[in-house]
Amino acid sequence: MKTSEETKHSWLSLVLLVPYVALLWLPFYNDVRPSLLGFPFFYWYQFLWVPLTSLIIYIVYRGVK
Repeated sequence: MKTSEETKHSWLSLVLLVPYVALLWLPFYNDVRPSLLGFPFFYWYQFLWVPLTSLIIYIVYRGVK
């Protein structure tokens, strides 16, 4: 039987899939509009995930530690 600590680790591992799925689902962000500072949505959406992914990895690291 899994302990609460093992369950917590498995949920934290699943959180790491969020950026992976968000960037793999190309039809969601394959568009020009809305633009941000002249950048099409396609580009700034991907750039936005760089710091978000770092933050998610940090949160998972602190949760597992």
